[in-house]
Parts: sequence; structure tokens; C-alpha cells
Amino acid sequence: MLGMKSNKHAFRPRVALLCCLFFFISVKALCQLDSLVLNNGDVIEGTIKSMDKGVVTIGTSYSKTDFTIKWSGVKEIYSKSVFLVNLSDGRKMNGLLQSTPGGQKVTILGANDQKMETSLNDIVYLKGLKSGFWSRVKASIDAGLSFSKANNLQQTTINSSVGYTADKWLLDLYYTMVQSSQENVETTKRIDAGASYKYSLQKDWFLAASATFLANTEQALKLRSIGKAGAGNYLVHSNSSYWAVSGGISFNNESFTNGTEGRNSFEAYAGSELNLFDIGDLSLFNSIYAYPSLTESGRWRADFKIDLKYNLPRDFYIKSGLTLNYDNKPAVSGSETDYVLFFTVGWHL
Repeated sequence: MLGMKSNKHAFRPRVALLCCLFFFISVKALCQLDSLVLNNGDVIEGTIKSMDKGVVTIGTSYSKTDFTIKWSGVKEIYSKSVFLVNLSDGRKMNGLLQSTPGGQKVTILGANDQKMETSLNDIVYLKGLKSGFWSRVKASIDAGLSFSKANNLQQTTINSSVGYTADKWLLDLYYTMVQSSQENVETTKRIDAGASYKYSLQKDWFLAASATFLANTEQALKLRSIGKAGAGNYLVHSNSSYWAVSGGISFNNESFTNGTEGRNSFEAYAGSELNLFDIGDLSLFNSIYAYPSLTESGRWRADFKIDLKYNLPRDFYIKSGLTLNYDNKPAVSGSETDYVLFFTVGWHL
């Protein structure tokens, strides 16, 4: 009996030690929570993952899915995690975020006692420096299908994209296919694919490189391959929109389906991209690029694109848009212009 009592008394300190250890671990975990104070006074605690295009994503222990909240609805922010912070004037800094009393300002606390004071409205991008691979990936796919009784006309449209955002660079891949077929008419097909890379610099400047590929039966293009390298600047960069301009050099290599001899040329390029992503559930993207040839006298090309997207529940959306290509010296006479008008339904990650 004495031995049993001795073991029992020895067990109690171990239980107490384990309880204390669990308590301190729990307190430390709670202390590591980020928090957002909303305009209506509600407080959300969890792990802030990112903020981009006016939407902040935060994960909590009481929900299997992350919360997405409009940045304009946030009054104060307190982070225990280090973030890459981009400001509307192009400045960048790594650090913790702490709102001042009343939420009028936000202090970014960096390494070596660095401090920067700004406002919530001036913060246009946040990304946790320890965020996992999948939290930095974005993807979308949409498709459309139409039929017409006359001549059994059928058209199929597929748009897809995948992107990855690192601390100072981003990579985007895309693939688009449009095919039309009908009785007694040759099938027309257009495939557009590419990859683009941007590296962020200070003051909202960036370096850009891309490779694009276009096959288009309307313009007898078996394959047009374009490699571009240049630089650009965000003239407007906010939580509701951005407007960027860029320019540089491109190399164009073309092969054709109608027997026309292949050709290649060096081109200059200049372009503009406008993205409005806070129009309620609507977003609008527009781009236009011009390519005057440096090696083919008098030749120039232009690419124009406009997309309108409406967000639906559960990450679904409907999308419509127009893509137009112009070439004043095409391989097929009379086919200077080709365009695609589409309407699709899709889902994004």
C-alpha cells in the first residue's frame, strides 16, 4: 500500500507539469493570432494570409474555410506574423503591422528597429513571408458552348489560367481555345497560350518578360511565337484598381498554313493594362499593345483585350469579353483583323 501511495503522489506532479505545459502552449498559440477590427466593431482573430485587389483573406480555428473580407471594411489590423507590404506609392517593406489607437494610422515594424507609418488605404498588397506554396497559387477555368440549328453551327470556348506570387515576382500561365464548326464549312480554330513574368522594383516599377503563342486559321497562322522583354510602371496602384504602362523589345517568329514562307522580325512594343477589381461583384480588365516592326518596313501589329467578370457564390463566376488582333501585313489578303467575342461560366481558386 505504501508503495502504491508513493507512485500516486509521484504521478500528480507530472500531471500538473503537463497541464502547465499545455497552458503555456495554448497561451503562446493564442498570442500568435492576427486580428482584424472591422468598421462595425466586430473582431476576427486568426491567421492573415494575404491581401490583394482589395480583399483580405484570414483563416480561423472555428471555420474550415478562410474568410474573405473587403479591405475597405477593415478599421484596424494587428499582426503577429511578418508580411511583405506594398504601398500605393511603390514603397515596399517587410514587417509586422500594428494600428495606432483609433485606427487612424498603421505602423509597419521592420527589422533593425525600422518603422514606417502609413494608412490602411495606402496598403495595396500583403503576403505572409512564411505562407505556404498553395496559398500563393491562383487558378481559374471557364468554358462556353453554343449551338445553332442553322447549318449545325457549334462553337466551343475554353479559358484557363494559373499564377504564382512570390515575395518580389509573379508568374502567370494561360491557355485559351476557340473552335467553330458547321456543315459544308471548314472548321476554324484559334489557340492562344503564353507565360508572363514580372519582377517588382521600388517606386512601382517592374521588369517584365513573356512568351506567347498563337495559332489562328482565320489569319492562316500555323504558329506565331513572340518573346518580349521590357519594363513598366504602375501609374495607378490602389485597393480598387491598377493602371500600368510598359514597353520594350520583342522577337516575332511566324509560320503559315497557306504556303506563305515563314518570317521573323524584331519589334518594339508599348502597351497599357487597366484592371478595375472593386466594382461590387464586377471586375473589368483591359489591355492594348502596339508592335511597330524594326526590321519590316511599314509593318505594325496591335492586340486588344477586354474582359468583364461577375462573381457568383462559391467561387463561381460568369465572364464575357472581346479579344482582337490586327496586322496590317497579314499572310492572308483581306484578313488584317481577327476577333473573338465570348461568354463563359467558370470557377476560380
